[in-house]
Order: sequence, then structure tokens, then C-alpha cells
Amino acid sequence: MTANSRPLRSLFFGDKGRIEMVYERSRMQELSKISSLYDEVVTRVNFDQHLGALREAEVIFSTWGMPLLTEEQVASLSNLKLLLYAAGSVQSFAAPLINAGVRIVSAWRANAEPVAHFTLGQILLSLKGYYRNVREFDGSIEAFRGAWRGPGVYRQTVGLLGCGAVGRRVIELLRPFDLDVMVYDPFLAENEASRLGVRKVTIAEIFSLSLVVSNHLPDKPETVGTIGSSLLTAMRPGATFINTGRGATVVERELVECLAHRSDLTALLDVTFPEPMGVNSALNSLPNAIVSSHIAGATNTEVYRMADLCLEEFKRFVNGDPLQHEVSAEMLRLLA
Repeated sequence: MTANSRPLRSLFFGDKGRIEMVYERSRMQELSKISSLYDEVVTRVNFDQHLGALREAEVIFSTWGMPLLTEEQVASLSNLKLLLYAAGSVQSFAAPLINAGVRIVSAWRANAEPVAHFTLGQILLSLKGYYRNVREFDGSIEAFRGAWRGPGVYRQTVGLLGCGAVGRRVIELLRPFDLDVMVYDPFLAENEASRLGVRKVTIAEIFSLSLVVSNHLPDKPETVGTIGSSLLTAMRPGATFINTGRGATVVERELVECLAHRSDLTALLDVTFPEPMGVNSALNSLPNAIVSSHIAGATNTEVYRMADLCLEEFKRFVNGDPLQHEVSAEMLRLLA
């Protein structure tokens, strides 16, 4: 921003509680110093009460809970140039805004960081055989000697489903380890796979060849039910299936049947469908299914990483610099 230019008019819009959690006090204060910030959070409920501020707003900051706006509501945002979304997928609300000429920034790469960290930890422990080992070890000398030990973190095969923001970050984090990383992603070009140092293969090869399979497929209608018994039953002895992507990509009934018949396999599920899966879910009765409560993504202080990304993008926008995390109409077709 030049010395003679006025601060851009900005406001927070969406779910008030989540906005105050993600853009905590110090970040709100920082924004108020570099923009003309409206003093209230606008929500779906009070939208009409703040029409004046919305018509003047040039930049909107939001996060989880950003609603899909009607055509009339989008039209009322007559001065809006940029929406910064401190969360991941923008599929649920972005199209009408982009069609109206509003630029959208998503913090999906910042949200991908903790998911990739979580996945890396689970992959390394799976290669060591940790999860099967602890369920087989009961403290006895027999179990001490005979409980499963994995091949280890050396020249083993890891398969990734999907090569979006999370998949690519996992590839980067696995690079220091001596592992063969394979990827299934219909949109990944062969030359790009070579640049990333991975092998592009079919989904069947992922499941039959990998000691660990990690799911990062996008949440799209065409991916629902992708992972079923034919793939799961082909997994290697002692293999692990990790799902930090979306529960709907897995046919849960077939996963349950496979795990019940193959005690050597392990499923690490941070997502299910439905979510939560309920106390009567068959997954609860399976010792080789470990289900966490969707904690892989940004939680607690990790959410500030997304707010910081949006603040940095706002500064680039003010200074006329290229945005690094803008979502285009074409990207909506590919992103989760």
C-alpha cells in the first residue's frame, strides 16, 4: 500500500465462534492496523442487518462455516474484490463468488501441513509394525519374542492415493527416508510424477504392492466408494491402510469384513462415513481398526497457521504482488 492510498475496507464473515478461534485477538489486531476493519463479525443470521458494511467491504476474511450465498447476496457485495478463507475446501461456496469476479484465497496448503505430519507419523510406525505389535504383545515372554515386527523403514513400498496438497506434502516429508513411494492419481502427469520422485501406478497396484496405503483422495461424487473389498483383500500380509482423507471413499461394510477375516491387516481411520460412526459401529469391535476423532487436520494452535497465510496473502494483495494461494474456477474442478 502506498503512502497516499487508503486502507482497504475489510470484515469478518461466517461462523462467529470459529472466526474468533482461528483469527484470535492478536491477528485481528494486526489486521485492524493494516486495513479499515469493520467492528463486528457478520454471519448468515445477521447478514441483512449489516448490508451497508457488506456493500462497502472490499475484502472478506472467513474460515470454516462460510455459507453459500444467494445470487441476491452476492450481488449486494458490490465492492468485494477478495475473499480469504482460513480453512481448506472452498467447494461449498466459491463458485458464485468467482463467477461474480471475486478472487478467492484458500489456506488449503496450510491445513494440509498438520494432516501430512499426522500421516508421516502413522506411516513410519506402520512400517515398524507398531500397531500390530502392541495389540499382539501382552507382556508375556512368548509375545515379547513373537509379536509382529514390521520390515522397518528401509526400502519398503508406500502407496499414496491422491496427489493434492496433502499427498504432495507427504511425498516431501518421506523424501529423507529410503522408501519406494507410489502414487495413484488420474490427474498426475508422468513427468510431474518423475519430478516428485514417485512412481505413478494404478490403484490396484497401490493396494497389492504397498506395505502402507494412505488415502488422500478428494471428496468428490466420483470418488465415493472407490475403496472396497477387491482392493482391500489384495493388501500385503501385515499391511496398513491409513485414511485421513474422506470416509465416503471407503465402503465401510467391506472394510469391516476384510479386517474381520484378516487380523494381520491394520486400519488407521481418522475419518469415517458417517462421522462420527456411532457407538454401535462394527469398527469399534475390531482390534485391528484404530479410529480417531478427525484430529489430523488443523487443531488448537495449528489453526493459526491458516490465519497467518491469509494475512500474508492480504498483504500481497495490498502491495499488488501475485497471490500464492488463489483458487481459480478450473481448480474447483480438481480440488476436494
